[in-house]
Amino acid sequence: MKILIMAAGVGSRISRHLQNQPKCCVDVEGKPLIKTTLEMLNRRGLNQVAIVTGYQEKYIHQALEGFQYARYFNPFYRVANSISSVWFARDFLSGDDMLIMNGDVFMEDVVLDQLLAETRAPLLLADSTRIADADYRFQWVDDRLVKYGKQLSDAETTGEYVGIARLSREYLGLFRQRVIDAVSSEDYACWWEDMIYRTVEQGQEVFVKDIAGRFWAEVDYIEDYERIKAFVRQSRQR
Repeated sequence: MKILIMAAGVGSRISRHLQNQPKCCVDVEGKPLIKTTLEMLNRRGLNQVAIVTGYQEKYIHQALEGFQYARYFNPFYRVANSISSVWFARDFLSGDDMLIMNGDVFMEDVVLDQLLAETRAPLLLADSTRIADADYRFQWVDDRLVKYGKQLSDAETTGEYVGIARLSREYLGLFRQRVIDAVSSEDYACWWEDMIYRTVEQGQEVFVKDIAGRFWAEVDYIEDYERIKAFVRQSRQR
């Protein structure tokens, strides 16, 4: 299993709180978030890791001193969305099943264990307990993705997208080619997940794993960061 971590973005919605550091470097009880993530991966024998950096990458490499990982740099992090980050890492997209995740996602260990136990792919994580406050919204039926987007109403929303996908090695070839085609056609505004969503429109089954009841947060707003810190503090007190 290979792991690709997206960590190039500025994070404009929370950047003023982060002292010019990337979102994945927020301090969580004395440790950068990205370091916590790699430790979690390495404990499970997941050592084929690649990270795409961009904004203030020096902080990421400082946080991960001593770790082994492939490095890719996206110089266009201010003018293009995450499709460009995956494009720069396109040579990594082959050879094995893969997890792709946004670098600012925090999750408790059991979420990763559940994802690794899955055999279905392509598969996206979501949380059915988050609807009213959901950012990017999913609608799924029988664990199959049907609709997606920020514009979905609460009535249409089954849950919130978590920021992690599992792709099979067979699907990965299609995904890689779609990334290349998108950049070739100058579709710089799209996200890496759009390459998966577009296959739904063509009849491809995309599965959704509901992790309701498990803790996770993506550091988009200061409130997300505060939730992470509170969860870690409570966990250490148990």
